[in-house]
Amino acid sequence: MIPAKQEPAVTQTAQTAPAHIAIVTVSDRASRGEYEDKGGPGAEDWLRATVTSPVQITRRIIPDGRANVAATLRDLADGSADLPRADLILITGGTGPAPRDETPEAMADVIEKELPGFGEEMRRASLREVPTAILSRQSAGIRGATLMITIPGKPSAIATCLDAVFAAVPYCLDLIGAARIETDPARIKAFRPKT
Repeated sequence: MIPAKQEPAVTQTAQTAPAHIAIVTVSDRASRGEYEDKGGPGAEDWLRATVTSPVQITRRIIPDGRANVAATLRDLADGSADLPRADLILITGGTGPAPRDETPEAMADVIEKELPGFGEEMRRASLREVPTAILSRQSAGIRGATLMITIPGKPSAIATCLDAVFAAVPYCLDLIGAARIETDPARIKAFRPKT
């Protein structure tokens, strides 16, 4: 008698679990309640209008500061018993030239690979709208199976930047072993090479 083929057990993996997306607002004033956070809600609104697959979105507001931002990114990328590892982290704020703007340095402290093309394309798109976009230090990088992207704090600028780069995000997540996400092609047509 030929034994029946056993199917592998289905487990919650990066391929079957909803994507976990974290949005981190970096702002001294917003973290103290002195300023309304517009970047976090702006990024979440953009994601909810664009991503069509199931997602869990976590938002945090933290003060500026290299060590503090790095610790938050590390925690979100590595996960914990209370919160699953983030597949994608969008970090809004702290990317300008002011003394307290240390988000790019904090991200550099925790990533394993930098993806400079993200920053180049976000600045190119933003420069079509405002000449001060050249002061922006947006970038992206990978830690384990987490993609991190720094974005501006203003909702319209967030939309400009994400519109410019998000077509590459789903395939990047595939390549690093993160959860699969799908997008509304009427907004952003995700690019995946034909196999």
